[in-house]
Amino acid sequence: MTGPPEADQLSDLLAELRILLQGAQVLNSFLIILPFNVDFGEVAATERWVYTATFLCSVVSLVLLSAPAMHHYLRRPMRHPQEFKRTATRLVRVGSVFMSLALVLATRMVAGAVGLPAALTWLLRGGLALLLGGVWWALPLSHERREYGGPKRD
Repeated sequence: MTGPPEADQLSDLLAELRILLQGAQVLNSFLIILPFNVDFGEVAATERWVYTATFLCSVVSLVLLSAPAMHHYLRRPMRHPQEFKRTATRLVRVGSVFMSLALVLATRMVAGAVGLPAALTWLLRGGLALLLGGVWWALPLSHERREYGGPKRD
């Protein structure tokens, strides 16, 4: 049995990116406006460093997750779809790592802003890191390994 045509695989990849990009864009939007809030000047120096790290991780994830769409647009007509898919997959994986970091750091910021005890903020961001690591990374990779013997190599 053969797989779906190359064009269908590329369409699926780009459709999945549209979903990831919305999350990255929304997080970025909120982070961009945060320093312009009147109360931001009262934020402790350590919280500003957390904000800066969160913002940078979010921006990097947005750039990496949007890169495949730009590559697809600039490389039309697509002459080397397999190479494009490999590059896009790498960009999405690295972008997702940065998005994971941004989400964990944003959780740290929110937990601190609402005044939760330090132990609870550690528990929340650790729990989120475990959830992301399990659902975004371990589950699909273990399924791929278990069902198909690992990722497909071209």
